[in-house]
Order: sequence, then C-alpha cells, then structure tokens
Amino acid sequence: MTIPPAMPASIAATWDAFCAQAGQDCSERFFEAFHFDDNEADANALADLVLAGVKRATASLVWSFESAGASPPWPGALSVVTYWDGAPACIIETEAVEVLPYEQVSAEFAAREGEGDGSLAYWRRVHWAYFGRECVRLGRERSLDMPVACERFRVVYRVGA
Repeated sequence: MTIPPAMPASIAATWDAFCAQAGQDCSERFFEAFHFDDNEADANALADLVLAGVKRATASLVWSFESAGASPPWPGALSVVTYWDGAPACIIETEAVEVLPYEQVSAEFAAREGEGDGSLAYWRRVHWAYFGRECVRLGRERSLDMPVACERFRVVYRVGA
C-alpha cells in the first residue's frame, strides 16, 4: 500500500491495515491524522466517544484550515483519529461538511457531536471557549459569524478490531 506523504510514520501500520481490509489503495482519500481539542484529557475522551459511537460529528474553524493552507475535508475523505500521544484510535470517513456561521450551528448538529449533555447550549459554551483559544493562536477575532466547518463522519476502521 502507498503511504501518503503527509501521514505520520506512527500511524502507517494502521493505515496499511485499513487499506488492506478495504482491498484498495486509499491514499488519495487521506485527509489528515489528528486528535480532537487542544488538551490531553479532552482529546482522549473525545476519541473514546467516537469509538463508542456517541460522537459522529466535529466542528472546526474554517480559519484554522486557511491558516494551514488547506480546506475542510470533503465527502469521502479519510482521517485517522488519534489519542493525544499520537496513538491511532480509528479511521473516519467524512460524510458531509457544511460551513456555517457559529451562531447558525443547529441543535441537531450539537447532538450528533455527542459532547457533554448533547445540548446546543453545551456545544456553544465549549466551542466558544475552544474557538476563542484557536482565534488567539491565529490572530483572529472570535465572533458569532466566524465560519465553522460542521463535519459529519462515520467510523470505517477501529484499531485492534
């Protein structure tokens, strides 16, 4: 199998196993290897929520992708979800991405994200804080109309399964 050049060597064995199981070279669909959030406890807890089938979506600032010279994932894109330490947890396939102003993210999306109590109020509270930290890092001003990439995904491969 072909390892995409942007893929960390630490997850190559997981990627190879997934591609072998899929029976095809999936390298053109590789998007990224990443952990959720900006701290170890939340990153690990969110990866576990994905594995449990509770978290089936994620939200990212479009400005973060732009700062990295990238665009949000596309339907069919494959990403490796890792724990904070870089150990792979699973591979997800992007099903849909909708870019919305922060204030237009729906209760349905918040529930699909599966964090906290699943409410829109919880989603807004934790994402306002997280996006605020991200905006500081990017030199941007947090606002109610900042563009958010709302990604829906499904798990297509579990490490060790």
